[in-house]
Amino acid sequence: MSLFNQILGAINNPSQEASSGQLAGILSTVQNLSQSANADPSTIQSVLSIVGKYARPALQQKREAEGEQGTQSFINQFSGTGASNQAVNLLFSTPQLQQLVKEAEQRTGLNAATIQSLLPMLVPLVLNLLKTGTNNQNPEGSNPVLNSFLDADGDGDVDIADAMQMASRYLNP
Repeated sequence: MSLFNQILGAINNPSQEASSGQLAGILSTVQNLSQSANADPSTIQSVLSIVGKYARPALQQKREAEGEQGTQSFINQFSGTGASNQAVNLLFSTPQLQQLVKEAEQRTGLNAATIQSLLPMLVPLVLNLLKTGTNNQNPEGSNPVLNSFLDADGDGDVDIADAMQMASRYLNP
């Protein structure tokens, strides 16, 4: 099941945190970031997808080291639509950040400084998208959206940009 289908399932499940408002906030933040970076929203979504590509193994390592509950706690703490340098620094090592910035620069044409300035906003957005599956009664419990993201086939195709495009169509039919 695709990431967006998991998110839709969470929106339709009253015991999970997801809401149309949460998706709208994420999309609005992407729109604002694209304006402030003088970039097309699809470019920012591409960077967001690359952040997701690097977040997957980083969160998988976190899950191996801290367990499902520790990983969910990290997501609960750092997800949102506000900037967090701490989230970036706690999620990624310096070599991971350098690879992420280099790949984003090559794939989008944005310069490294712009990408680095966007990361404190984009990492919490990715985490916010993953937080949609959080159980309202047990916030540290199993999160099907996160599990789907972490247990994906590993083909390197992180469908965060696809999920954002589908969310936009879902909210603006």
